[in-house]
Amino acid sequence: MIFKLQTKGHKNVTSLHKSTFEITEDVEIGLAADCIIGTSMDKSMSDFPEEFKDKIANSNTKITVILDTENGHDEIVGFGHENLTLTHPTDMVSRTSDYTCSRTLMIKANKAARDLDDNLIEDLKNEKIMDVTIKLE
Repeated sequence: MIFKLQTKGHKNVTSLHKSTFEITEDVEIGLAADCIIGTSMDKSMSDFPEEFKDKIANSNTKITVILDTENGHDEIVGFGHENLTLTHPTDMVSRTSDYTCSRTLMIKANKAARDLDDNLIEDLKNEKIMDVTIKLE
């Protein structure tokens, strides 16, 4: 199962957070938002089909988030969980921990913001478009 969306970078992307990365529908972010790598997201978790949400609400589901910009590419692998409600209207967060809340897309991810591809982050700092593919296995 695959879900695709687009987001774009922002001049204040720092990508320094050690345990999460986030994409948001918000247009503006401050320098303190060191986990946010994408803004102006064109779809949210509320747009996920029900069967997609059901599969994420299973700790055996492997989730791969594929990030692509003009010059960068990265893949982050994490897992679903029964406590993932996917109900936050504007934010989508990938976590290396097992913390869950309405903003959490996946837990136990193998990368956080500071681990992402340098070319990808450079593109995002230059406000380029990023294609996001969420793949469930």
